[in-house]
Amino acid sequence: MIELRELTKSYGGRAAVDGLSVRVQPGVVTGFLGPNGSGKSTTMRMILGLDAPDHGQALVVGTRYADLNWPLKTVGALLDAGAFHPGRSGQAHLAALAASNDIPASRVGRVLDVVGLSDAAERRAGTYSLGMRQRLGIAVALLGDPGVLLLDEPVNGLDPEGIRWIRDLLRGLAAEGRTVFVSSHLIAEMALTADRLVVIGRGRLLAETTVAELAGRHDNLEDAFFRLTSQATDYRGTEVS
Repeated sequence: MIELRELTKSYGGRAAVDGLSVRVQPGVVTGFLGPNGSGKSTTMRMILGLDAPDHGQALVVGTRYADLNWPLKTVGALLDAGAFHPGRSGQAHLAALAASNDIPASRVGRVLDVVGLSDAAERRAGTYSLGMRQRLGIAVALLGDPGVLLLDEPVNGLDPEGIRWIRDLLRGLAAEGRTVFVSSHLIAEMALTADRLVVIGRGRLLAETTVAELAGRHDNLEDAFFRLTSQATDYRGTEVS
C-alpha cells in the first residue's frame, strides 16, 4: 500500500502538490491522472524520498522510503528512463544495482527476459532506442521483485505492441497482489489499463474513483477528464502548477 497524508510541496511560493491524501491499494492497477504540470511527478518523487514535502507524509507499506532497509526489494520505480550510464550494457547496469541491493544475480536475466531485452543485454544502453530505454527502466523497477511499483508515464516511447505489453504486464503484477501506481495524462490509455483512478489538478485531489464510475457520470471518459481538470485551471484556462 501507498499512503499519502496531506502531502504538500511548493516551489517559489506556488503549490505543486496541495494537501494530497490518497490510499493506493494492492491488487489493482491505480492510474494517477492529471494534465502536464498537475503535480504527478512531484508526488512520485516525494513518495521515493527524492523531494522532501513541506507538510504531510508519504508512506510505503507504512514506512517512509528513506527508512526502508532494502528499498528495491520493497519499491520498484520508473521516473526517468535515462537514469543509467550510457557506456554500460543493460545487463551491467542491472547487475550493479542487484549487487548493491543484495538481489540475486539470477534476477538480472529474469527481468531482461520479462521486458524483452535479452537479445540486447550486452549492448551499451546509450545505443538503446527510447522504447528500449523504457523497457530497461521497467526492468530496474522489477529487479528486486517488489510488492509496490511506481511508474511515471511508462508508455512513453513504446510502439503499439509495447503499449499492449506494458498493459498486460501491469495488470498481471496487480493480479499477484502488488500495489501498482501508474501516472499518465492519457485517460484513454488508463481506461484500458487501470481499475481505479486518482485524478489531480494543480496538485489537488479531484477524484478517487473507478474507471466505470467515472465513465458512468459523463458521455465519455475524455469528457469526464476534461470537466474534472478544468476545475483546476485559472480564469485564462491554463494550468498553473
